[in-house]
Amino acid sequence: MKKVAIVSAKGGVGKSTISASLGMALLRTGHPVLGIDLDPQNSLRLHLGEHDYKLDGLSRATLEGRDWRQVGHQLDPGFTVLPYGHVNETDRRKFETLLATDPAWLSRNLEKLPLVSETTVIIDTPPGPSVYLQQALSAADIVIIVTLADAASYATLPQMDKLISHYCTTRADFLGYAFLINQYDGTKALSKDVLQTMRDDRPEHTVGVVRLDQAVSEALAHGLSIVDYDKTSRAYQDILTWVGWITRHSTDRHSGVSNPTGTSKQ
Repeated sequence: MKKVAIVSAKGGVGKSTISASLGMALLRTGHPVLGIDLDPQNSLRLHLGEHDYKLDGLSRATLEGRDWRQVGHQLDPGFTVLPYGHVNETDRRKFETLLATDPAWLSRNLEKLPLVSETTVIIDTPPGPSVYLQQALSAADIVIIVTLADAASYATLPQMDKLISHYCTTRADFLGYAFLINQYDGTKALSKDVLQTMRDDRPEHTVGVVRLDQAVSEALAHGLSIVDYDKTSRAYQDILTWVGWITRHSTDRHSGVSNPTGTSKQ
């Protein structure tokens, strides 16, 4: 079981879109997937075409001591999503207090699930520091930091470096982390400059891209992931390359490849 946390320091970078796309691409390439949504906004299910607004989920199941399997949504054979679920404000605060006092909550509950060894767990998280991010980082084998090629996003990366250093790199079982520049536009000088600067600053880590592609928005409007909407799109090809990166580097500690996507050398 490989656990991949998809994180970001700020909102609006397309993190849930990347989480859903990676999950579907892993599934379509023969890997069973479990999606974990740790975001109170319940965004992951929407990016996968699930619209159950009376949503039970991990939050309420945990508070009531129920088996997580009772709240799983099988969206496709081989792909199950455990949503955050809908809770009132009082219960949300109780749930977050519980997570803060039980740092191994996510890891322990994942180990209890009857998952086949080939399963990849994709963990979607809310942006910025939170108890949800702490749980995801503490459980993850691999972390992918999603960012944009702009100054505001670039300024947040040192914060993510510190969080990963605190929660991940001290663990012997941690495999490493990478930076994914989403909505990358290779025709813009700023995008190319940010990409090159990140690679120069972090030569030991993977820094790659998912290119800007209108098909991603179109797919969401149709209730589909880009994987099932347009297999000829640039974004889909980039997502497949990231799936290959996850697969290749899931057994190598602190793996570092400077260019996971050939297009990112623009």
